[in-house]
Amino acid sequence: MLKPFWKEEELSERDRDESIETILEKMEKESGSTEEQSGSDDVKVGETIRRKREEAGLTIQELAEKTGFSSAILTQIENRMISPQLGAIVEIANALDLSVSAFFTDEEGKDFSIVRKGDRKIVSRVAMKDGASEDYTYESLGAGKKGRKMEPFIVHLKPLDDIKARLSIHKGEEFIYVLAGRVEVILDKYTDILLQGDSIYYNSSLPHHVHCADDEDAVILAVIYQS
Repeated sequence: MLKPFWKEEELSERDRDESIETILEKMEKESGSTEEQSGSDDVKVGETIRRKREEAGLTIQELAEKTGFSSAILTQIENRMISPQLGAIVEIANALDLSVSAFFTDEEGKDFSIVRKGDRKIVSRVAMKDGASEDYTYESLGAGKKGRKMEPFIVHLKPLDDIKARLSIHKGEEFIYVLAGRVEVILDKYTDILLQGDSIYYNSSLPHHVHCADDEDAVILAVIYQS
């Protein structure tokens, strides 16, 4: 069983240095592997974005002007050639005057939601065309709760090929808790490294980006509040 991260105790150097492979193996045993979960429940966000854009009567160019993303990037997202980062999804949702939840479920939902470990809605490489490799794989933990303002995710981060990533800016707040690995957080001109058990809470109006701090994978719990 995974060691509870929420116990109020100092992590030893040995705990902090535990290999990412070991931690991920433990997580897979607890929740089931991504491959086992990745089937008909995979969320094809790109296709949903295209449908919502067309329903709003917007062209790709018009959505590009509203979000600040290029038409080429949006076309790649809609055609599942790349998987959008969570910040990008929030920006696109705001531009379409939608909640982020609109991209993860078409169900009306209930006043509460219980997501079993084997029933998580997954956005990942296997939901993309041509098996393209991505830096993000994330699992929705809030699907089924109607009218929700918070979106909780388990996010699996891959090392970036290009560290000069586009900083995201949008309304709301974000909370990040590191489950495994080392994560670099950029907040405008401030940069810091978060280790396993560390967390950060910030206003999303600050230009920000979250990614692996080195060439090892990382896993985080991310909660996004869309104001």
